[in-house]
This record gives sequence, structure tokens and C-alpha cells, in this order.
Amino acid sequence: MELKSIGRIESPYQCKGDAPRQGIYSKEIMKIHVEPEYAEALKGVAVESHIVVLYWGDRADRSVLRTIPPRRDVEMGVFACRSPNRPNPIALCVAEVMAISANTLTVVGLDALDGSPLLDIKPYVSMLDDSQMHREA
Repeated sequence: MELKSIGRIESPYQCKGDAPRQGIYSKEIMKIHVEPEYAEALKGVAVESHIVVLYWGDRADRSVLRTIPPRRDVEMGVFACRSPNRPNPIALCVAEVMAISANTLTVVGLDALDGSPLLDIKPYVSMLDDSQMHREA
């Protein structure tokens, strides 16, 4: 398996304590800088649309397997919660696109630390991504 960083996230959050627990709580404007060789992949991304941003939690503790999540009093495995500390610290946030300029997206809704490696961008599609969606039998 080989992952490649396709860019970097520019964020006001410098360390873990600066960032909110989830991107939905962030009102900070951030920039997603996509490497120039991947700029063509941004075709079709629209202002005021939402995207799913996958990035690497490069400052996470990859040895953590259990944690006590916020508002809980019982320890859980990291696969049962959204802890940033996990064996493969792949982070996911839904962000709103505020502006697009060449290979840079200006967004709101990320909890990423400054310099976090960008792994992928996908469109947010409510019909597919909404947790309340019912499956047909």
C-alpha cells in the first residue's frame, strides 16, 4: 500500500489543544493547497458546495488502541470513536468551499493542524453520506 500526499492544509491550529474536537465546530477559514500536478483534479469543485477532506494526522499517537471519548465515562477502542490517535491516523471532515483559486481551496469546517498532509478530496453527497439514510431491502 502506498499513500501520497496531494497537498497541505494551512490552518491557524498549531497544536492539538488549539483545534476543536470535530471539524463541524470550527468556524476558522483554512486553505487547502493542492500540489500543482493534481490541480486538474479540482475541475468541477464548486464554491458553496461541500467536500469530504481526508488528511493524515501526522502528529497523532499511532500506538493508542483505547481511549475515553468526550462525554463518556467508559474506555472504548479507537475504532468505536473518532479519536485522532489510532494506528492509521486518517482524518475526515466535511468542509464548505468558500473560494477556489488555481490549486487552492478556501474552506471552513476543518479541525486539521497547520501543515497536515492532504490525502484526498471527494464531493459530499447528502443522499450517499447522510447518516440518516435508510437502506433499501
